[in-house]
Amino acid sequence: MSRIGKQPVPIPDKVKVTVTHGTVLVEGPKGKVSKTFAPAVKVTVGDKKVTFAPTDESRFANAMYGTARSIVAGMVRGVTEGYVKELEIQGVGFKANLKGKQLDLALGYSHPILMDIPEGIKVTVTDQTKVKVEGADKQLVGAVTAEIRSYYPPEPYKGKGVRIVGERVRRKEGKTVA
Repeated sequence: MSRIGKQPVPIPDKVKVTVTHGTVLVEGPKGKVSKTFAPAVKVTVGDKKVTFAPTDESRFANAMYGTARSIVAGMVRGVTEGYVKELEIQGVGFKANLKGKQLDLALGYSHPILMDIPEGIKVTVTDQTKVKVEGADKQLVGAVTAEIRSYYPPEPYKGKGVRIVGERVRRKEGKTVA
């Protein structure tokens, strides 16, 4: 049995949670997020809280109902507070700009990188080197951040590239001529 799964998720004011056929839809001031769960988890909405229970005594059901509770708690937090990830671009001539619904990245390649911003995600660029990714869906915010970082991950010799704020990059010493 999951100790996390036993705890109900409180529903704050201004948040609406609906469950239909294993799909949980959470709507709030920052947007709406939906997720479909395996039939091994029974999700019920009661008086200002969401409760979870395994449908049978299988190992999979016991594992999944704690996971479902954690995901729904994250969804409720996402539609009330939202999730934010910040990136910084380091390198001479490396910069980012917004062009409508696209992020234009100049990362030292012979061509600019144009990335479409998905629906439900807000991207802000300041000083052409700081990129902020915001949204209600934790998974989508992380995926967009990882995609931006993957275009030029920080390299260990000069440290240039796209990194998440607070990320520590181990530096290496270059070749020495003896």
